[in-house]
Amino acid sequence: MTDSATTSGVTLDAINKSFGSVSAVRSFDLDIGAGEFVVLLGPSGCGKTTVLRIIAGLEEPDQGEIKIGGKVVNDLEPAQRDIAMVFQNYALYPHMTVHQNLGFGLKMRKLAHHEIDAKVARAAAVLGLDDLLARKPAHLSGGQRQRVALGRALVREPSVFLFDEPLSNLDARLRLEMRSEIAQLHQRLGTTMVYVTHDQVEAMTLGQRIAVMKAGELQQYAPPLEVYRYPASLFVAAFVGSPPINTLKGTLTTEDERSVFNASGVRLELTPRSHAGPVTLGARPEALAIVSTVQDVDFTAEIARLELLGNELLVHLNGPANSTWIARVDPEHRCAPRDQVGIKLDRARVHLFSDSNHARLEPTKLEKSE
Repeated sequence: MTDSATTSGVTLDAINKSFGSVSAVRSFDLDIGAGEFVVLLGPSGCGKTTVLRIIAGLEEPDQGEIKIGGKVVNDLEPAQRDIAMVFQNYALYPHMTVHQNLGFGLKMRKLAHHEIDAKVARAAAVLGLDDLLARKPAHLSGGQRQRVALGRALVREPSVFLFDEPLSNLDARLRLEMRSEIAQLHQRLGTTMVYVTHDQVEAMTLGQRIAVMKAGELQQYAPPLEVYRYPASLFVAAFVGSPPINTLKGTLTTEDERSVFNASGVRLELTPRSHAGPVTLGARPEALAIVSTVQDVDFTAEIARLELLGNELLVHLNGPANSTWIARVDPEHRCAPRDQVGIKLDRARVHLFSDSNHARLEPTKLEKSE
């Protein structure tokens, strides 16, 4: 089976792709290391599948260069790129057994029967399909069918795996199981994997790095925790994270070498930013602390409703000037709807985004705290 010695990195340089008057991908750069698991994340229509298809050779870019293993592959056919792709649709042959489905591509490449049997046996062992080789797709569960689709790619022993939303047709429990299987597969093989999804949970749990896309452009490319803790833009902050980040529009001014955020009923003194004017404040739910006293707080709010999720309690709040907030607190926290509470914001986890370009404003003197 494939190992890290035969895997290849992928580089995309200044990729542009349009379909008629619609620009699908714009000035897109991406450098994926050999053996790395990278997730392309974004909403429907953001261009992530187009990028994947360009890597695979199923779409031709209007401009830009694609390299696999350091070799320019723009002019190579998909079959010549040493990649294997797993699609959202399993696309299994219903009249064939699992063994025949797994070996079909190898048979088309005219491999000897004993080679096909050996490769199929190895893939089946890796994916736990040994006892299902004689079955046909109609007698398999959704998760088993997806494993067969993975196995069909696996037997080819490619240098790069491409996944196009492979779990979106599965229910929640099966998605969880298959995420675990794909993660373990990557750990065993060490093969480069590029995975497309609109599901932030899949991105956060699978990717070593996440490429967040919007309207055909790369918004941020970083490890999952960095994307969550230090979002590059308001879009990234809002798209990644559940519940979503709390936001409040206001104005930033400078007073006595401090940046001061002002909005209706909220005034925060913050580490200096080299910016003044309209901004949007962002605070993750865990950056809010609920206190019973209304003295020395950042603002007061009324509890609208509670969501107990077992390991955490989500407190929905009505804040100043009709603003709404969500706080993530310990499930043992004692509070009730209609309670008036004080809110303290963790300054180290408060973000500010420029209203002009929506980029996050970096503190000028603050070291990132882990």
